[in-house]
Amino acid sequence: MTAADSPLGRALVEEATKKSGLIWVRATGSARAVWHVWLDGAAHLVGDGPGEQPLPEGLAGGQTAEVTVRSKDKGGRIVSWTAAVDEPAPRTPAWEAAVAELKGKRLNAPDAERIVDRWADECRVLRLTPVASTTDLPSGSLAARPPATAATTRRPVPAALPRLLLKRRRSR
Repeated sequence: MTAADSPLGRALVEEATKKSGLIWVRATGSARAVWHVWLDGAAHLVGDGPGEQPLPEGLAGGQTAEVTVRSKDKGGRIVSWTAAVDEPAPRTPAWEAAVAELKGKRLNAPDAERIVDRWADECRVLRLTPVASTTDLPSGSLAARPPATAATTRRPVPAALPRLLLKRRRSR
């Protein structure tokens, strides 16, 4: 009997995932942090479209994924569980219910008035349902090299900036 087979194990997975705004999902390759909502016993994600979060590589319906849940206050790992991945078809009742919850949690959407249509046409909505086994927490670090991106790092502060900032403080 595994931890997830017991009511305590299922409750741990549900409460930890429900309270954490961010989960780490790994299908193939490295894990990726994604925001989610918990609805009807599963974590729901939206992504892989313009302006939305990129989903982990290899995450597709009918497969499994490993989910690691972090603590909301300290950021450390609480529990890891194996998920069955399902991709409900757009505009079905299951998809509509998930999108209604996801829409309420989506921050800074550029097109909030037509977000549901955009998600139906251009994005993927996934349901990650816990299966009957939790996995042991890894003993080592799961640190990985960040994926390649067009973003740049901070550049050195211009030499004149400290003088300009000090001048403003003196004039007050």
